[in-house]
Amino acid sequence: MRRIIIAITGASGAVYGIRALELLGGIPDVETHLVMTKAARATIGYETDRSVAEVRALADVVHSENDLGASISSGSFRTAGMLVAPCSVKTLSGIASSYDESLVVRAADVVLKERRRLVLLLRETPLHAGHLRLMSDVTASGAIVMPPVPAFYTRPASVADIVDHTVGRALDLLDVDTDAVQRWTGDRGPDEGTVHRI
Repeated sequence: MRRIIIAITGASGAVYGIRALELLGGIPDVETHLVMTKAARATIGYETDRSVAEVRALADVVHSENDLGASISSGSFRTAGMLVAPCSVKTLSGIASSYDESLVVRAADVVLKERRRLVLLLRETPLHAGHLRLMSDVTASGAIVMPPVPAFYTRPASVADIVDHTVGRALDLLDVDTDAVQRWTGDRGPDEGTVHRI
C-alpha cells in the first residue's frame, strides 16, 4: 500500500487537490492522507460546487491542520510522498524555512528530511524576487516546484481537461500513473511528423 499525502492550501485552484483525490481514489494500492488549511476550506466554497465534507470523503484518512502529532508528522510513518495542490506562497515560505507551525508544513518538512518526493503546485503570478528565492530554496532542499501551467499540445476542450492533465503530470512525479495524461508521442500530423534518417 502506497500512502500519499495531499495538502490543499488557500491559494486559488482548490480543484487541483480535489481532482488529485478523485484520481487517486481509483487506484487500489494507494491510501490518501488529506490535510486542508482553513483558507483552503474557504476557497473550496468560493471556487467549487463541493462542500468541505464532500472533499473530506474523497480521502482515506483526514488530518486536522493543527494536529502536529498526526501520523504524517513523523518520519517513521512511511509515505510515498506529498502533493500540495494548490500551494500558496505562505505555505511555500513555511516549507522553505522549515517553520513547522501547521501540519501541512510539518508533513512537507518530514517528506523532505526523509528524502521522499514533495511536489508543490505553486499558484501565484506574477512572481517577485522573494517568491523566486523561496522556490530556489525549496528546490535545493529536494522539493519539486510545479506551477500549474497548462499544456496546449493536448488541445484541451475544457477547464476539466486542463486540470486533469496538470494533476496527472503532478502524480507522475509521485510515480503514480493515471489515465488523465495525454502522452506526447512526437506525432504532429501527416506533414509535420518526426523525420527518421537512415
